[in-house]
Order: sequence, then C-alpha cells, then structure tokens
Amino acid sequence: QVQLVESGGGLVQAGDSLRLSCAAAGSTFLNYAMGWFRQVPGKEREFVAAISRTGRTTDYADSVKGRFTISRDNAMNTLALQMNSLKPEDTAVYYCAADPDLLYGSNWSGAYDYWGQGTQVTVST
Repeated sequence: QVQLVESGGGLVQAGDSLRLSCAAAGSTFLNYAMGWFRQVPGKEREFVAAISRTGRTTDYADSVKGRFTISRDNAMNTLALQMNSLKPEDTAVYYCAADPDLLYGSNWSGAYDYWGQGTQVTVST
C-alpha cells in the first residue's frame, strides 16, 4: 500500500498562487491514479482534480478549471497541484488520494483507497 503526505498549504491573499505537493512512499507510484480533493468543515469532501497513472489524462472540477493544474512526477513519486488566481472560496483542507484500480482517476472520493492527512489552504480577501 502507498503512504501519502501533503505539503505546501498556507495562508495567502486572493489572487495569489500556491503549489501543493503530495509525496508517495511504500509502493510503485506509477501503479496509482491520483486525485486532489478538498473539504471545509460541515461539508462533504469535494473533487478538485484527477490525473491518470501516466499523467497524460487530467480532469478538473469546473470551479478550478483554468486556474489549477495537476501534475505528477513518477520518477520522484510526487503529485502536485499548482493553484493560481486563488479565491476565498478555495479555502479548505486539501487532500491527495490514490487508488491502484483506477487508470484515469475519478471525481468520486469513494473510488480512492488511500488518502493523505491533508494540508490547510486559507485564502484571505
């Protein structure tokens, strides 16, 4: 099984950029499709972006399309989420997720077996 650790969260102002990273260990990273989700207190976990095992196929939530970019480096076992033009509504705890049964990733949180501990992103006005 794979262990996931997110980093890169913080407090930024609206319009700023932030880059999240997710380090994977314990298993062959290339065997997992990956995703980013986010959650605010009292709400369900929300899909942000997904990427296929090879990195050639990506998918985004409409709310982040054109502002966020998901990428992966299979040689370095890392997943990234570049977030530009951040808005206060992007404030949430961001989680990376992995699953060995997916080829292209999924926008459904239930499809993923492995999750990181999350990293807080706060965007002020």
